[in-house]
Amino acid sequence: MKRTFPLLLAALAVWVQTAVAQKTGESAKWPETMPWWKANNLRVIQTNLPAYEAASLHPDSLLKDLQDFSANTLLINAGGIMAFYPTKLDFQYTNPYMKPGMLGDVIRKCHERGIRVMVRFDFSRVHESIFKAHPDWCYISPKGERIINTDMYVVSINAPYVQDRAFQIIGEVIDNYPIDGIFLNMPGYQVNNPYEGKYHGIDQNEYDKKRFAEYSDGLTLPTVENKADPVFQKYLAFKKATVEDWSKRLHTLVKSKNPQIAICTYMDKYVDIIRHESQTNSLPYWPYVSSDNVGSAVNSFPDHIISNSSIQQISFQSRYNAVEPEEVGIRLYENIANGSGLDISLMGDLRGYEDERNFDVVRKIYALHKKNEPYFGKYRSVADIAVIAPGSWPSGEPMQEYRGIQLMLKEAHIPFDLIEDAQIGALADKIKKYRVLILPEITYLSPEALQALKEANRQGTNLIATNRTMFDSPENLLELFGARIVNKDHDGAGFYLSPENRDVFKRFTKQKMLFWKFNLGLYDLKAADDVFLPILTKGRPGPPEIIGGHEPSGYQAMGVKRLGKSVNVILPMNLGRLYYLHGYEQHKNLLLDVLDYVYPETGRLLSTNAPERVEVILQDYTRNTPANVGRTAGDGTILHLVNLTGFSGNTYFPPPSGGRPDVPGQIRLPAVATLCPDFGEADSVSLERRLCGVRTAAAGSLRSRGDGPLKSFI
Repeated sequence: MKRTFPLLLAALAVWVQTAVAQKTGESAKWPETMPWWKANNLRVIQTNLPAYEAASLHPDSLLKDLQDFSANTLLINAGGIMAFYPTKLDFQYTNPYMKPGMLGDVIRKCHERGIRVMVRFDFSRVHESIFKAHPDWCYISPKGERIINTDMYVVSINAPYVQDRAFQIIGEVIDNYPIDGIFLNMPGYQVNNPYEGKYHGIDQNEYDKKRFAEYSDGLTLPTVENKADPVFQKYLAFKKATVEDWSKRLHTLVKSKNPQIAICTYMDKYVDIIRHESQTNSLPYWPYVSSDNVGSAVNSFPDHIISNSSIQQISFQSRYNAVEPEEVGIRLYENIANGSGLDISLMGDLRGYEDERNFDVVRKIYALHKKNEPYFGKYRSVADIAVIAPGSWPSGEPMQEYRGIQLMLKEAHIPFDLIEDAQIGALADKIKKYRVLILPEITYLSPEALQALKEANRQGTNLIATNRTMFDSPENLLELFGARIVNKDHDGAGFYLSPENRDVFKRFTKQKMLFWKFNLGLYDLKAADDVFLPILTKGRPGPPEIIGGHEPSGYQAMGVKRLGKSVNVILPMNLGRLYYLHGYEQHKNLLLDVLDYVYPETGRLLSTNAPERVEVILQDYTRNTPANVGRTAGDGTILHLVNLTGFSGNTYFPPPSGGRPDVPGQIRLPAVATLCPDFGEADSVSLERRLCGVRTAAAGSLRSRGDGPLKSFI
């Protein structure tokens, strides 16, 4: 059966599509009964307005800029920290620069041009004047400190401002303005001052103490975040329950007023649009941040729409300096390649902007998305492999382990999905469809998640676990991997691994010892069916004349347990972290050899000699048009190639785009097509005809050559 096969060579992009596409439904309108955000074609521009810009923002110029950028959704300030409209509520501080008609004029003019308007609320802080009147509404640390940013005080989520007054503020805006959505910034419990990078601790507000005591049958609110403390574990459950209760009440309020108002924030319960953020605020830079954010969200919460925002600013302390244009381009291309729309957060109005270097990139990619909407937003994964993510905002060593595993697979061009650890239990049927699940230092799994893993394992899903995965569940570690912990926190600096079994470690024909650094757990693997990778001792440090040693320690760094149809592998070491921070390919090759060992068909979906820094994202797709609402049948397979070759590790340069004449750059897919996207060259070979396109240097367009027509999208 013939399948259409669009190709996107992104950052900087060429998108090629064979000329067998359906045309039905492109000009039709979306059903009026369908929630507008379900079209999944968002092109959001957020104007994060400083107070003073409320005086200078002009609705007509803003509308012109939104149209020039092909935006279809505006996100603009409304209330909470300060009102950008004439509020009648005495517990909401009014922006002194506010123009009474500004918000209403912006909404009206946007609607006249078919642009949706979502309004921003932030209930994390109140003005000093509100604090002085109601100090009991605000956060207080275990040391008695407040969290203050100039004249804004952080509030307590369980105090009356959030629990009652916030609903009145939202209701006032909905009653007075025909908004299309609300966005909640910084929801939930506050323990940090993120704008200054300071941790303050668990909120000790009296309302929090009272509500926690009621929830926990009299327990005292903890003052220290200690995961080993059962009271703190109860507090984590309390936080989850209270946030979900608030979200449910908000959902009831908003939908009772207008079910076509979208609720957007960073959580998933009682939310229509999950928002995430691509930021650059730590080293090493993570060029796959949008693929990470969107990929984990769309696979973990398949019933939600995802809007991943590219944050323009370098940091909270450097808001008026933007990240590099090439980085923004990569973020936006990764968004649409993984199934999100487009979203960028700017520091204020577009006019008189302090750093406009990214504007041309944003304008170009938003226009590409607008022109080719039917090919974005309605994807289905083809991956056999899933990587389990340690939450939606991973940090610390678990984040490094997780990212390192992703990096290995990305560079090897192996398609994979991302699924958050907390969602495994809710996605039990989906989990069973994968042939391999990789757990990179997943240190806590709920009983429901463990049950889902075991059921998938019984049906043939292989498991690969790294570092301290399941250390808190020794009975499951033994059952699934045949492993008992001797020392899970063993410093591996100076030790070596021996890839002596060449039947397993086929990429090490010229190497007998692999250096180690970071954690190298010592596990008793007697209950495993096979063991590999002998650990060699630290040996003798010193000048060349005396070094040596590195004798077998009696421990192995890889255990294999066979359970029915499945092969499970435990690698009790910081494999991902080591590659993420140091990038030696020998450590990536360890994982690739293990993958081939447990699942010999790892490379069946796609093979290529494209450069490692070309990101390959392969999906099945259905044309995203009104005529296809509710349709599940596919229209073909779409391949996105995101060109990260300009990323040096510290800097984003323009990527090479002129081709490499000595390398054909073929990408092969079974029985469908061969694509040759060699930085400007694009060949598509179907079963029935050959379609070839070549990028011209001058116009950047594509022209047909060979014996078939070619439609090009630039």
